Amino acid sequence: SGLRSPMAVYMCRAVLPAHAGPRGELGAGPLLRWMDAAACLAAEKHAGVSCVTASMDDIQFEEAARVGQIIAIRTKVNRAFKTSMEVGIKVTVQDVLTNAEKIVSVAYATYVAKPVGGGKVELKPVQLVSAEDHLEHSLAIERRRIRLGYVQVFQKLMQESNKEGDSYTCEEQDAVSTEHTHVQSTELVLPTHANHHGNTFGGQIMAWMQTVASISASRLCRSHPILKAVKMFKFWGPSFVGDRLVFNAIVNNTFHNSVEVGVRVEAYNCEEWIQDQPRHINSAFLIFNALSDQGELLTFPRVKP
Repeated sequence: SGLRSPMAVYMCRAVLPAHAGPRGELGAGPLLRWMDAAACLAAEKHAGVSCVTASMDDIQFEEAARVGQIIAIRTKVNRAFKTSMEVGIKVTVQDVLTNAEKIVSVAYATYVAKPVGGGKVELKPVQLVSAEDHLEHSLAIERRRIRLGYVQVFQKLMQESNKEGDSYTCEEQDAVSTEHTHVQSTELVLPTHANHHGNTFGGQIMAWMQTVASISASRLCRSHPILKAVKMFKFWGPSFVGDRLVFNAIVNNTFHNSVEVGVRVEAYNCEEWIQDQPRHINSAFLIFNALSDQGELLTFPRVKP
């Protein structure tokens, strides 16, 4: 539904063993890369110029895809603003034997048009075809308002938190120090990680973030964590071929059967690397749970900041 829109893109991927994790399920890293690539194609189809990922709304993963199944990703531009646009992303998984199809995720991403030469382009309005197109077009302005308010609320919470200082204490004696969950990883951005203008693919950064966050969560559950949601994924600046990207992940808190991991990404070019002057380019919060061999949700221990 909605594929008649001229700004829609349809992408299919077969889940191969190279895409799967230790449980034989499609890893979140490859899926996030595919989602970003398909959404970027829809954005560039509408804009007619190169586009970069600005942010992704909260992503929930409802179903897991396994080796041998088919992932279908449908993306289309819901609404264009002055220089940015909202792209809707719908991911489904199809079993080739039973032909059954289930929804994996529905997400919304924001892309910014970046024409060659650094100038600005004013995007044309989206051509609305179906009733669904009209509905998503109306809802897009509300989602944009929520996104802008989301950032303001979060900044206010951080300011209030900083005023409280180190007054927090954990009463539980068996609580695990969050320092134990800290994971740092460094990646060199190569041409294969970037678009034709040398900007790092947003989906590639998301995949790297998922890897370090998964390792951080595994320090608590002694199992293979399963990514269930990505919260407040936003780009604060670009990175380019040749940059060193440093990923820092740490568990923020646990909630019985789930855990939140915060990831911060900093970029350095050669000069910044020597002078230790990082550029903060991205942050996000990733939610995981973990299953036992019997398929039951594992309980996470309490943590001490």
